Amino acid sequence: MNEKVKVTNTTILSNNWYTLKKVTFDYLKKNGQWQTQHREAYDRGNGATILLYNKNLKTVVLTRQFRLPTYLNGNETGMLIEACAGLLDRDNPEDCIRRETEEETGYKISHVQKVFEAYMSPGSVTEILYFFVAEYTKDMKIIAGGGLEHDQEDIEVMELPFNEALSMVDSGTIKDAKTIMLLQYAQLHKLL
Repeated sequence: MNEKVKVTNTTILSNNWYTLKKVTFDYLKKNGQWQTQHREAYDRGNGATILLYNKNLKTVVLTRQFRLPTYLNGNETGMLIEACAGLLDRDNPEDCIRRETEEETGYKISHVQKVFEAYMSPGSVTEILYFFVAEYTKDMKIIAGGGLEHDQEDIEVMELPFNEALSMVDSGTIKDAKTIMLLQYAQLHKLL
């Protein structure tokens, strides 16, 4: 525990989809004075994301789906191209990403490699995201993918040349941070 932080009050503002809390805390500043601060924190649980890549074909598998927050922030269609991802729920990160990969992309993978973990929006969201990469081959495709109907998912599976995906980052077509990070990881580590 950080001795410079004393939480004095927590109020739940919303517990509809995930949990939004208003937290009042005292923070000990460098000058030795305590300061009372108020912040809101959105707790949606932790998640995992993966970049599927094929060395022989030099391709990656990404998804495209509607994301309301991007639509509300000016994305005209609300559609976002992303690496496959999902919330851990009660799973460990490896089991989660294997399940999400099959549900969203239709590929059944067994070996995944964790490459790093990161907070994506630490000023307001509690989530830590576990990043993975995995090789795929055509014979690993066992179902169509597209997500689960009961989760209201309507996901398009995209297999793209790796260089085209990188160009989509440069052009601004891919704007999702986790996807950009995984594509850059693949480039830096010469996975393809």
